[in-house]
Amino acid sequence: MISHAEACALIETPPAGLDELCARAGEVRDRGRGRTVTFSAKVFVPLTTLCRDDCGYCTFRRDPGEPGARTLEPDEVVALAQAGGRLGAKEALFSLGDRPEARFAEHRAFLRRHGQRTTLGYLRAVCARVLAESPLLPHANPGLMTERDLAALREVSVSMGLMLETVSDRLLARGMAHDRAPDKVPARRLRTLELAGKLAIPFTTGLLIGIGETPRERVDTLAAIRDLHERHGHVQEVIVQNFRAKPRIPMRDHPEPSLADLLRTLAVARLMLGPDVNIQAPPNLSPAVYPRLLGAGLNDWGGISPLTLDHINPEKPWPVIPELRRATEAQGFVLRERLAIYPEFAMRPECLDEALRPRVAALLDGRGLVKDTHEHWRRW
Repeated sequence: MISHAEACALIETPPAGLDELCARAGEVRDRGRGRTVTFSAKVFVPLTTLCRDDCGYCTFRRDPGEPGARTLEPDEVVALAQAGGRLGAKEALFSLGDRPEARFAEHRAFLRRHGQRTTLGYLRAVCARVLAESPLLPHANPGLMTERDLAALREVSVSMGLMLETVSDRLLARGMAHDRAPDKVPARRLRTLELAGKLAIPFTTGLLIGIGETPRERVDTLAAIRDLHERHGHVQEVIVQNFRAKPRIPMRDHPEPSLADLLRTLAVARLMLGPDVNIQAPPNLSPAVYPRLLGAGLNDWGGISPLTLDHINPEKPWPVIPELRRATEAQGFVLRERLAIYPEFAMRPECLDEALRPRVAALLDGRGLVKDTHEHWRRW
């Protein structure tokens, strides 16, 4: 693994050196992850679009009464999970706004009607129903969590996630991406990641590039993730997500990061995090350049849905699995399906609640990957 100083130099590699940087990252990936690239067949569950934060780049959140503002009823979530299960999906990815009950009386009333005091309590109850009434396995991505929240959600989900995004406090300043987002204070997000590590929760995190951070701040963010993983060994996946401008967001005129910028960040992530960490870049945010992304050291395409939109980037459709498979295999890789919990964590009993272990084990082959599912892919 490379040092912080070397990473700061490499993340500003000039165009003439980009191919060499990517080749180096690809070699490191091959040493650890081999030539298998994975994805998860999922249903995207936007549990609530209400959020107490106002991030400059977010098109997901809504205020009560605004078009698209809603919180799903438990029966709606279960119906969605069951429909996804019929199409071969195995993950229910729960995305939701951070602590909307702290800001909106309407949401507090909704929670009371469902016998809950907090959104995280409601999330736990709905995850339990998905487990009981569908074949899907929940992955919860609800924002900041206390140790008690994490422990409760661990009982009803096979993995969890929180995008670190950036460790730059600078972006909290007036007019910057996080100036109206109390839950994006880096120290608070790092605390959630630390607590997840103490509880041995398989955890997804990552960085969002192009929101006003400097190249060095990207390296700082990767270094923070590396330090957490070295202490606890729980970071199952690091996502390098590129900002996309959208008409209705405050940052609609903000420039998007270039492909070269994304490739440099992916390659440096691989070199900093080493051969064994799973690194992902969402394929729907960078269509038609799959070979370049593979060449920069990633080994996972993330969650892809046969049923639901990417509600964070609804204008960017998921790739069709057979098309993604052809593009992946054309570069000499094998595409395989994984669960929301990655193979190396699925095969470690301490990383899963005891009640969930038989359910997970029944879906896996000897390598911890989903048993062959090509038939489902054809139906997609």
